[in-house]
Amino acid sequence: MNTEIIEKFGNRVRIRVCGICWKDNKMLMVNHKSLTPNDFWAPPGGGVETGQSIAQTLHQEFEQETGLTIKPGKFLFGCEFIQPPLHAVELFFSVELVGGTLKIGTDPELNPQTQIISNVSFLSTDEIDQLPLEQKHGIFRLCPNAKQLENLHGFYTI
Repeated sequence: MNTEIIEKFGNRVRIRVCGICWKDNKMLMVNHKSLTPNDFWAPPGGGVETGQSIAQTLHQEFEQETGLTIKPGKFLFGCEFIQPPLHAVELFFSVELVGGTLKIGTDPELNPQTQIISNVSFLSTDEIDQLPLEQKHGIFRLCPNAKQLENLHGFYTI
């Protein structure tokens, strides 16, 4: 993990919101580099800033990371991730795709030279299930296949 990520996001509790977005039975996923030794695929999302609503954060994160416009839906589940120096409480929502053009976006909190988003794609459940566990967000350990992610409710520690 690069030092800029540790400086920006480490050694504090970060509240994040993430969106589960389906299109043609495929889930929108973002691939990050420099978070783990390998690829790291996760649903789009990011940190809630003071004074910013959850809905505003979801809109902003989807636009910045993927170029897509969404409509936030219902709250699905929450989880807590603790792997020092990172600690996040994540809230997952269903989102509906309403527009935009899919593209590899950026993380405005990081410098242009140290961007971590390397790919964005709608992946089938088979494609997600075939990824090694260490290359997927921890929420995928909670269900036998990616499609069943929709059935998660409650709060989990991953």
